[in-house]
Amino acid sequence: MKGLIAVLLAAASPPAQLVIPPPTPPPLPLTDESVLLLGDVASRMTVPVRIGTRGPWPFVIDTGAERTVVARELAGVLGLASGGNVRVTTMTGTSTVDTTLVPGLAVSTIRQNVIRAPALEARNMGALGMLGIDVLQEHKVRIDFDRKRMTLQPSTRRRTIARGTSDEIVVTARSVYGQLIVTDAHWRNTRIAVIIDTGSPVTIGNAALRAAIGGRAKPIGPISVVSATGQQLVADGHLVDDVTLGGIGFTNVPIAFAEVAPFRRFRLDTRPAIMMGMDMLRLFRVVQIDFANREIRFTVPRSGAAPPRFGI
Repeated sequence: MKGLIAVLLAAASPPAQLVIPPPTPPPLPLTDESVLLLGDVASRMTVPVRIGTRGPWPFVIDTGAERTVVARELAGVLGLASGGNVRVTTMTGTSTVDTTLVPGLAVSTIRQNVIRAPALEARNMGALGMLGIDVLQEHKVRIDFDRKRMTLQPSTRRRTIARGTSDEIVVTARSVYGQLIVTDAHWRNTRIAVIIDTGSPVTIGNAALRAAIGGRAKPIGPISVVSATGQQLVADGHLVDDVTLGGIGFTNVPIAFAEVAPFRRFRLDTRPAIMMGMDMLRLFRVVQIDFANREIRFTVPRSGAAPPRFGI
């Protein structure tokens, strides 16, 4: 979550329209599943998104963000209409931002008529927009780190949980405001709630988890995170052992501890919880997030025949 985006309150106020040259090379055709190479910048990923008849433009898939966001610069290029102001909540707090009306957003099988999206600066997102869980419902995101590619596909609701292969860990989640929250995770004997956050390069832990761990973690100094609104968060970094997720053990897990607004938003401020960023996700070969079935699949490294323990 380059910033969890939660729309709280709207008021009328037109944003400034910026007119700049198109920021990308001539567009390439979309593939059926929008397959593309993962970006290396700060462990982010992008997919090609069309708006109306123009594009594609590189958008980040952010499973930690409630709302889709468009870059203010891109809104200016396309001459998008103002949608007024909203209050948004990010890692660094709540602020008022402009919105824009985005017509005909399309990626893979997703087709949106008009969405009202916060308009933020591209440099703070590392892309020209972010796809949030508002457009990812009824779809599944598959991140293949071995092949360095990502697919976005429609998902059909099943009556039962599909079993995983011998090298897969399958966990189910509950949904809060459309966000999937996994509870099959622990630090030693303490249960941890987990949000999968593909938009964050680092893993964030809350104050309740820090209190449970106490002094049994190694300090590694401050960790700085910049939100989608451009504000900076400085968190206390620690290396944590004895973390498990679906039977998989982790050692030397870097966690940045901070009591950020998204934990309160998802009612996780009073119980141990983490927002699992790309640093932990990259330990797996494949991660698949199925919003329709509230299911997440992790494919472990080939070397892990037995329930493995591995560190960052």
